[in-house]
Amino acid sequence: MGRKQDLEVVGLDKAKQRQLTENSKGRLKELTNQVIVITGASSGIGLTTARMAAAKGAKVVAAARNEEALKQLVKELESKGHTATYVKADVGREEDVYKIAEVATQEFGRFDTWVNNAGVSIYGHAMDVSISDMKRMFDTNFWSVVYGSKVAVKHFKDRGVPGSLINVGSLFGGRGTVIQSTYAAAKFAVHGWTESIRMELEKEQAPVSVTLIHPGRIDTPYNEHARSYLTKQPSHGGMVYPPKEVAEAILFAAENPKRDMYIGGQAKAFELLGTLFPRLIDRIIEGYMYPTQHDNRPSKPAEESALHHAGYGMHERGTNVGWIRSGSMYVSAQKYPIISTIAAVGLGAIAVGMVRRKKK
Repeated sequence: MGRKQDLEVVGLDKAKQRQLTENSKGRLKELTNQVIVITGASSGIGLTTARMAAAKGAKVVAAARNEEALKQLVKELESKGHTATYVKADVGREEDVYKIAEVATQEFGRFDTWVNNAGVSIYGHAMDVSISDMKRMFDTNFWSVVYGSKVAVKHFKDRGVPGSLINVGSLFGGRGTVIQSTYAAAKFAVHGWTESIRMELEKEQAPVSVTLIHPGRIDTPYNEHARSYLTKQPSHGGMVYPPKEVAEAILFAAENPKRDMYIGGQAKAFELLGTLFPRLIDRIIEGYMYPTQHDNRPSKPAEESALHHAGYGMHERGTNVGWIRSGSMYVSAQKYPIISTIAAVGLGAIAVGMVRRKKK
């Protein structure tokens, strides 16, 4: 009798597996037919993505700690004829992430894309940053991604309909840096988590598209929200990209299964060169990254950061001082595999050239 029950269970599992396999071959919905959950939606990349998703016809579920900003966002979107709702949530708390999913299913019956975007940084030398600040940042930047991933994957599996899980990583998620060591460590964890669950879900043929977003330096209030241990105000120097390019990459991945999306050629080059020539890039970072991560004005006090409480909202852009680009050709190239391959070959040629010059 026990063996018969075991066989019946195996049979049910196989039937469900076949169903998941067939459904995983289906296409992702067009944005006009999607319900999209976006964390960290009150400012920066999340705010830009929410606005762009709504403009493309998606129903938006915006989540963040700043309830007043979320109310303003929903009111703005509804005034334009779009459909949106919000959830006040601290994504560093597992129960709050469950609440986001509950609101989405109560309001719209489902969600089709889940974007783990919420994040905050700490600027300071590794040995100066307190353990309590480190733990809080990991709650927001890493554990929130774990919570959101688990909720989203379960939802897509239960429905048996293909959905998108999109995790926002970083330029520093595959290569360490100075001054933002805690942030880099958390993003390393996000990258490792995302790559690992992608393989597991692919192996079991689950109906989930898993994408890792690799933003370069982006012009958002990231620098203003960061907890600073510096005497000067954190700021992006060098080449900086607009948040709309990250939003464009996120929404492309919501409709098209993509393993990775890089925002700016700098993000891809940083990863590639850091892998091929680690000691050379160590030296470059040591010389370049110290002066290009702050502005020449006093740093904001710690209590004004968004590490332990909500920061100000409804601002897409920050107060960065670098070369603010109007867009990223590399994002456009990744939508077309042939162009993307040509770009990768070009970066490889640059890398070889750097090595030859170094040897000379």
